[in-house]
Amino acid sequence: MKNFAKAGGLGVLLGATMLIPRPAVAQTPVTPVVVDLAAPIVVNAVKPKPKPTGLVKFQGYVQNANIAQITLRAKGNETNIQTFTLSTEMSAKMQKIVDQGGFQYGDKVTILYDPTTMKAMKFKGKASKPV
Repeated sequence: MKNFAKAGGLGVLLGATMLIPRPAVAQTPVTPVVVDLAAPIVVNAVKPKPKPTGLVKFQGYVQNANIAQITLRAKGNETNIQTFTLSTEMSAKMQKIVDQGGFQYGDKVTILYDPTTMKAMKFKGKASKPV
């Protein structure tokens, strides 16, 4: 029995040491290694072109055009026809185009317009030769 008691006491002693918390190896503080970094390389980012704020694009084919307004049929929807009044700058530009023959029926034109006033602020398109 003495041997059994000694073995039991040793087991209790080993069991007690297992219950005592010890710090984990991963939790010990490690001094960080300071690395000398090179200066960052500054690269200029590509800046997008600024869009005129609040303007909407409309692509279509000319139905009628004069120095005051332009009427277009939508590119993807033949039943959608829009009439835009021209701003003063665009009216002067349209006058030059009209002097050279103007837009003809079916010419492809892209317009940037203000949706509240339906006024064309910019337009882009190539006028075909007059017949």
